[in-house]
Amino acid sequence: MTRVLVAGESWVSESTHYKGFDSFQSVVYETGVGPLKQALEANGIEVVHMPAHEVPEDFPASVDALGAFDVVVLSDIGANSILLHPDTWVRGKRTVNRLKVLAEWVRSGGGLLMAGGYMSFQGFEGKAMYRRTPVEDVLPAVIDPWDDRVEVPEGTDVTVVAPDHPVLAGVEEPWPALLGYNRFASKDDAVLLARVGDDPLLALRVVGLGRTAAWASDIGPHWCPDDFVAWPGYARLFTQLMRWLSGK
Repeated sequence: MTRVLVAGESWVSESTHYKGFDSFQSVVYETGVGPLKQALEANGIEVVHMPAHEVPEDFPASVDALGAFDVVVLSDIGANSILLHPDTWVRGKRTVNRLKVLAEWVRSGGGLLMAGGYMSFQGFEGKAMYRRTPVEDVLPAVIDPWDDRVEVPEGTDVTVVAPDHPVLAGVEEPWPALLGYNRFASKDDAVLLARVGDDPLLALRVVGLGRTAAWASDIGPHWCPDDFVAWPGYARLFTQLMRWLSGK
């Protein structure tokens, strides 16, 4: 069975409510992994979700530890969360560079997907910070040095470039519109499967013994809206993508 680790896709929101002289605060914890997790598990793929707040301490720190998974998905989780273990950030100790470990694991046969979001690729205000990292080295994407988000509230159509690729087998067209994505360029040895306008949407790459993919949009709302998630092609697309990345 293909086993997938999804790192990220959770957030905590704090609100202050003002009612005349009085105010109070509330905190909400939310996750966005549900649509992908449900789609993959319905097709026999095991999904382990590591929420964003657990990543700094618990993200695997060795190639052997990553070997428990066939595919790692980084979705809306910035590079600092993987780089800064609490032993370094809080206690000032030397720790392994887990971005380097992740890239080494890919080259030795692992599968890596980066999915779009406000803390993916370079991200909101450039804060995701994957540019010029070992992760960018193995991805099929050349990451911009600035805020790379493209918001398209009116919707943007998807153009399929390589309909005969196994990842897209049986994925019906047309695809539903998307509401935004991260803009990047495809590397020279990448295989482009789909684009939005002139920008890549889904690109693949073989790196050493491993495989990587860049999906420019979200795996769920808001950029990947409800009608995209409900579209039968959503589950087929991501199931076949995970199987391609795993090499199974």
